[in-house]
Amino acid sequence: MNATASEQKPAANPAGVLLRQWRDIRGKTQLDLSFDAGVSQKHISFIESGRSTPSRQMLLDLAQALDVPLRERNGLLVAAGYAPLYQDTSLQAPIMDSISKALARMLRQHEPFPAIVMDRHWNVVMTNDAAPQLFNCFIDMTKRPTPRNLLHLMFDPAGMRPFVANWPQAARGLLARVYREALGRVIDEKTRTLLAELSQYPGVKAEWRAPSPDDSLPMIPLTFVKDGVRLSYFSMITTVGTPQTVTSEELRLECMFPADDATEAGHGRFIGANSPLASTRH
Repeated sequence: MNATASEQKPAANPAGVLLRQWRDIRGKTQLDLSFDAGVSQKHISFIESGRSTPSRQMLLDLAQALDVPLRERNGLLVAAGYAPLYQDTSLQAPIMDSISKALARMLRQHEPFPAIVMDRHWNVVMTNDAAPQLFNCFIDMTKRPTPRNLLHLMFDPAGMRPFVANWPQAARGLLARVYREALGRVIDEKTRTLLAELSQYPGVKAEWRAPSPDDSLPMIPLTFVKDGVRLSYFSMITTVGTPQTVTSEELRLECMFPADDATEAGHGRFIGANSPLASTRH
């Protein structure tokens, strides 16, 4: 008795399915990927269809050619039956010691202006002293849930939002940043959940996920207002070059700089006059 065509068809290979998904995300044909990875198009076709089981190194080469983030490369390896390659540790792990020290040094050197280290989903993992000093001038940061999320802090009406003078413009810029800076240029499930949570705040519009063509400045400043004082800042982002762990790849250091001379001159005076420590001295 002859087997039917469906019985002869190889079973779907989870790694092959993931590989096809990443190829689609990157907008590459099998031929494109074969040129980039130095692998025959036929071999890629066999991997995706389940007719061939890729070696560990083959998967890594294909993932490199597709610029797959390290966390997702681990998932690709596991799907093919291999152990994960890239460690996913806490920032306090011994393997992260050199990076932790470098981040701490950069945070200190950015005083007296705020600097924050965040993970892939905008959760704050480290700050310099200036960051909580600034935000505590507006709200009691000790009442914010941990890990503190910078986007929730800016969108929450009980957070910094009432003090952001240009909130619609700033919120739109932040949402556009989520898409632009998404690791691997892909919105993962946790980022999708974060965006859904942010969209539930009052006044958030769906079209804000795209940058506005009307923005004429080289950046969108965050302008905070309190008691008639206006302070405007913009951010510059630092990431780890050639990361070799999931943790190091997903970290980014955000340094806030004065966007104008008035902010640079008034930042220290504002902190001194509005910090909780200042209020207890009067």
